[in-house]
Amino acid sequence: MVLDITIASRQSSSDKLKLRFPEAVIVDVTSRGSDPWLHFSPFYPHGGIPVPLSAALTAASVEGIWQALKVFESCDSDTAKLSVSTMKGIKRTSRSYGKVLGHRAGVNGDLLGYLEARKLIYLPAR
Repeated sequence: MVLDITIASRQSSSDKLKLRFPEAVIVDVTSRGSDPWLHFSPFYPHGGIPVPLSAALTAASVEGIWQALKVFESCDSDTAKLSVSTMKGIKRTSRSYGKVLGHRAGVNGDLLGYLEARKLIYLPAR
């Protein structure tokens, strides 16, 4: 059995997607999706997720890890984001803290560039 999967932006309305793909099953895997699909969101608080490059530390969500290790011009990493379990208040933005400089290689690690951080932090956490 071969399944065709199409990925669409969350900004696409479900009505437009239904017109474009009338036979499709539309699944929202964002934090705004419904059960059980929102469990695929990186914001979902599964709990007990090991923080890459940080022995013995765990986080509530993958996004919590990503945001906790992000470093800005005016603000270093923020380990409080590791324990956010509400899917709200996780994001840390350049609008608030200035330019993103990179992500820490673990809680006390060196600064990593974006692609290296995706490989060493985000992918292992997923």
